[in-house]
Amino acid sequence: MSVYLTLRLLHVIFAAVTLSGFVVRGYWMIVESDWLDRRATRIAPHIIDTLFLATGIGMLVTISLNPFSQPWLMAKFAGLMLYVLLGTVAIKRGSSRVVRIAAFIAALATFAYIVGVGLTRSTLSWIAFLTG
Repeated sequence: MSVYLTLRLLHVIFAAVTLSGFVVRGYWMIVESDWLDRRATRIAPHIIDTLFLATGIGMLVTISLNPFSQPWLMAKFAGLMLYVLLGTVAIKRGSSRVVRIAAFIAALATFAYIVGVGLTRSTLSWIAFLTG
């Protein structure tokens, strides 16, 4: 298997792991679980997300792709920044439970947009996929 395909596989795995972890932490936020305050719960997402980002950057380096020359990659990066901001509000910075739940739902929608952009290589994300 080539380096690129290995990085791509790892990137997809880390995407699934990071999304799963975020969904679990979002559930814990909704039910106000003490699990959110545990050290491992606060540290593990940073490790997983770093590996997720590193594999994405590794793919770009491997194929010598300038992300600034590709609108779809810029859309993924913009979506990533929005996802991180919404995730922070959802898990710990939201002023109320209602705000945190709304940010959680918006973060999930943003993640879905990012996945759609990655699969279609279009800023239209899933719209491009559905219209063929």
